Amino acid sequence: MAMRKGLTSQASNKLVLTSVAFQDHITRNLLHPNFLSDPFLRGQRKAARKRAEESCLQTQHQHEEREYVLDSAPPPLTLAQKLGLVACPAGRLTEDEWARVKARSVQQGDSAQPCAICREEFCLQPQVLLSCSHVFHRACLQAFERFSGRRCCPMCRKELYEARVIYDAARLFRHQCATRIQACWRGYLARRRHRKLRQSICPKDKQLRREYFEAKLQELNDSFVRYCHTDTEAFLSDINRSLSSSRRVFQQLERKHVSEPQERDWDRIQSQVVQRGVWDCPICLTALCSRSLPAEAGASSHQQRRRTALLSCSHLFHQRCLEAFEAFSVESRPSCPLCRSVYHKKIF
Repeated sequence: MAMRKGLTSQASNKLVLTSVAFQDHITRNLLHPNFLSDPFLRGQRKAARKRAEESCLQTQHQHEEREYVLDSAPPPLTLAQKLGLVACPAGRLTEDEWARVKARSVQQGDSAQPCAICREEFCLQPQVLLSCSHVFHRACLQAFERFSGRRCCPMCRKELYEARVIYDAARLFRHQCATRIQACWRGYLARRRHRKLRQSICPKDKQLRREYFEAKLQELNDSFVRYCHTDTEAFLSDINRSLSSSRRVFQQLERKHVSEPQERDWDRIQSQVVQRGVWDCPICLTALCSRSLPAEAGASSHQQRRRTALLSCSHLFHQRCLEAFEAFSVESRPSCPLCRSVYHKKIF
């Protein structure tokens, strides 16, 4: 009987120990970390976590691109795990295992995609790689852990993961920025070279060639006016006087070289008048007296008063109209009212 009572007490003690172990395990892992915990211990854990983060930040400033694991030490084993009632957590990942995890993440292209929590690009913000090969913003992962109260991956729900700070997204973002800057600079150089070529090489298109020469002529005119005397009006007045004097010289030379037509030349001029068939005076716009150029014997006194003048340029006028025009002209030797050429006249 005593032996049976001893066995019963041992079984009950073992059951109590098992219950306590399971309760401790549930309290530590399945419930919120701050549930039924000592406030003093919570303050110590917060202080230790803060010191660990500060040391990590200092190390990060010293080694800008060095990757490191955020969890400094694994959590202590619970009583159930020590007694073998619950499986112990896996050991910490080695560097080779982290290399394989990172290779899997790179193959999936997680760093090139937005963060799965906030759906924003990583850019230069702190980035963490979990042991399940998923990548998140460090601040987003910490906010998710505070909200859920458990350490589980937001995508695959793996618990008790390890986190490692990486810089793949930052390096990719810097590479993209450098590529954009180089592309902008190459585009600027290409546009500047194209503008220089357009200024020095004449295009083949007809419209573009016309615009090219117009621009060149405008540049020459602008440079000519810019380097001339500041008094533009006086400069233009000098040009006008030079042109008028040159025109007078040319007119005088033209008059000197005009010779009086011979009799055969007047016959040729008369034939041109007959072929043209114009029998109105261009000055008074009335009909000429006779359609036959030679003077007729039986002409009336009115026809004799309205005599016709034939010019060497083959134009016909009334004699009095032409004389009035010559009297009105200020030139010493007037020109034809129609073609403005110096003439010799013959009266019929």
